[in-house]
Amino acid sequence: MTEPNRKRRAFLAGAGALGLAAPFALAAGRSLALTRAPALDFDALPICRAAADGEPVPPSERKKVTFAWNAGAPCLLAVTVAQDKGFFARHGLDVDLVNYAGSTDQLLETLATGKADAAVGMALRWLKPLEQGFDVKIVASLHGGCMRLLAPVSAGIDKVEDLKGKIIGVSDMNSPAKNFFAIVIRKAGLDPTTDVEFKQFPGPLLRAAVDKGEAHAVADGDPNTFLWLKDGKLKEISSNLAGEFANRTCCIVGVRGSLIRDDRRTAASIARALLDAAEYAANNPVEAAATYTPYAAGKVPQEDLVALAKYHTHHHHPVGEDLKKELAAYAEELKLVSVFKPSTNTAKYAERIYADVLS
Repeated sequence: MTEPNRKRRAFLAGAGALGLAAPFALAAGRSLALTRAPALDFDALPICRAAADGEPVPPSERKKVTFAWNAGAPCLLAVTVAQDKGFFARHGLDVDLVNYAGSTDQLLETLATGKADAAVGMALRWLKPLEQGFDVKIVASLHGGCMRLLAPVSAGIDKVEDLKGKIIGVSDMNSPAKNFFAIVIRKAGLDPTTDVEFKQFPGPLLRAAVDKGEAHAVADGDPNTFLWLKDGKLKEISSNLAGEFANRTCCIVGVRGSLIRDDRRTAASIARALLDAAEYAANNPVEAAATYTPYAAGKVPQEDLVALAKYHTHHHHPVGEDLKKELAAYAEELKLVSVFKPSTNTAKYAERIYADVLS
């Protein structure tokens, strides 16, 4: 077993245990304690040299970082690329990956309170909770794609407008897929609250709900939606790579605010390592998919991981003003579906939740 694999551990056993496990574990258990190494003098470390010539910073000089992610999402393979291909090490980081299975609010609180240093998640999952004022800043993005709207081939649903009067199955009523396709439906001229019905089904039963006719369409994310297309019974009606969203990021990188204030160099190193890894994934999808294979646990064939690596837009990872514009656009669109208040100044909001650590 490699050193990175030895360091991977589950932060929470699963979403089903959230009610009791998360508060208790974060409060007490030593086995889940996320301790932090003493601060290092990063001005003395060869981080810039390492990033330029590809040589890892010596292990004794790397900064210990705890990074939370969802190991069940192959679209996040930039994280495994950064770990296994040495991008974290080249930027002076010793990263402990933790698989976080809790809610977004709990994840952001984990970051804000210093129990983790950084995390990755979906913009449409994070934007509303960040409105609560968590001490967390978005510093980079990773890719676009990974959400699809599917309907049975035999259902006569060929475009979004055909969904009028239909039931759309979703895994939860605040999921990124639900919010995103509510936006798409609104932009297609339908009312997502009266012209269609979003209905929640347990994740493992989503496909069955469509097969049994309990839902006329399903909105979810990869790898599920990609795998559901393989038997030819469902077809893709829309995705978050369709139309105006073809060049929009969906997954973002956040760090605790105190890290930016106290150790900006480390925050920048996290962002740079993941941006480098995302670019590597875009250019080397086969090798990138191989780094994620241990997490697929036999659920997703290797050839499908490669296909997903090629499909997701790992070359699209804006930062700075470009990323702020995309975040503001999402927030503006969330106003259309009543997730944000109509009075929200989305440009100011994007400015508040983003931190430029790279300039």
